[in-house]
Amino acid sequence: MVGQKRQSKSMSRQPDQPTICQLLHSLTIGGAEVLAAQLARQLADRYRFVFLCLDEVGRVGEQLRAAGFEVVCLGRRPGIDLRCMVRLARCWRRYEVKLVHAHQYTPFFYAACARAWRGRPPILFTEHGRWYPDYPRRRRIVFNRLVLRGRDRVSAVGQAVREALVRNEGLPRHRIRVIYNGVDLERFAPRPECRLPVRQRLGLRETDFVIVQVARLDYLKDHMTAIRTMARLVRQVPAAKLLLVGDGPKRALIRAEVQAQNLDGSVCLLGEREDVPELLWAADVALLTSLSEGIPVTLIEAMAAQLPVVATRVGGVPEVVQEGQTGLLASAGDDAALADCLLRLANQPELRRQFGQAGRQRAEALFCQRLMHQQYADCFEEMLG
Repeated sequence: MVGQKRQSKSMSRQPDQPTICQLLHSLTIGGAEVLAAQLARQLADRYRFVFLCLDEVGRVGEQLRAAGFEVVCLGRRPGIDLRCMVRLARCWRRYEVKLVHAHQYTPFFYAACARAWRGRPPILFTEHGRWYPDYPRRRRIVFNRLVLRGRDRVSAVGQAVREALVRNEGLPRHRIRVIYNGVDLERFAPRPECRLPVRQRLGLRETDFVIVQVARLDYLKDHMTAIRTMARLVRQVPAAKLLLVGDGPKRALIRAEVQAQNLDGSVCLLGEREDVPELLWAADVALLTSLSEGIPVTLIEAMAAQLPVVATRVGGVPEVVQEGQTGLLASAGDDAALADCLLRLANQPELRRQFGQAGRQRAEALFCQRLMHQQYADCFEEMLG
């Protein structure tokens, strides 16, 4: 088990600060991971946060360590790892944890089981998205009903995720509150003066039709459909360029497909980036081709940057993107329909402008980071009280 021994002065514990454990699979770059990190930074004056990772620390975890937070990897083994549950309970005791915030189902499962060794603390289970395919599992439904206690709470990042928890996990609807993901709207506010300099830095022309997809390179994001979509689009829009931002286990497979489709000059894999706002300012459209989603933060960021969206109609995407008002939607895996959506926007710059402005307004109304943080803080206070 690897932990961070040193703490910065700014993260040192105050006597009246209760300790909250953020429990995740890992702290690689992803929506749940970034949310947990931002929440801890924002509420560090009210709570002491420690981060426990079942599998690996990751890039976000290293950044948190550098900022002075405790980050521990529990080293979970394949299968159901009982020793990991014991280590988890010991960490709770070591850090005097008063509340566990479990992100996604597996961390919730391990937290609930670890209470066999330590009867407390209460658990806030936040579901960020659903696996694909998603269906009811009788054993899990029985388990969930047995382990969920009166002081525990469940939150979902959107209505579609909430309904999936009711339908496929057997959780009572009245126990689940919806807390929408939020972003730093000011950070992503459009800056037209940056468009051309960023394009020049990336080797793009002012006349290129630039599409950006920000997503981890795994099968749930279905980048293969994005590549097939581009193969169709470039036949009619030769200046179309797709920027793929992110990294993950499917990178080599995606790179091979780009080459097989002869799209080396049209698709660029940029890897993980710290300058996502600038990439959005340089783009014309945001794309997301996922098979399953909760409330995708990357689409909220794109809307905050005043970009129109083309995405698949899955999970909570329709809660974010108003079809025909802030973007266009198509069925998952339908590269022909996605290409048609992109072609329509390529040919109608005024429609892109209208969708972008409406998207920014929607982000401001529903997906403000400050509101999200306050809702989680209210939930913490309710559980600790």
